[in-house]
Amino acid sequence: MKASPGNRIIVRGRTVESSDRHGEIVEVRGDDGAPPYFVRFDDGHESVVFPGGDFVVQHNP
Repeated sequence: MKASPGNRIIVRGRTVESSDRHGEIVEVRGDDGAPPYFVRFDDGHESVVFPGGDFVVQHNP
């Protein structure tokens, strides 16, 4: 998985009751676009994220 700062991400909810989380990649801390990513979520929360199977990157056009 590769990403760039400014790409949007979606972390899919793991259960029926869980909603998806959306955010923006602020910093790529791995080599050549690889994880981990420092993400600012739309709710204002910031976190270092190691993506799993529930993670989608939306690349900028």
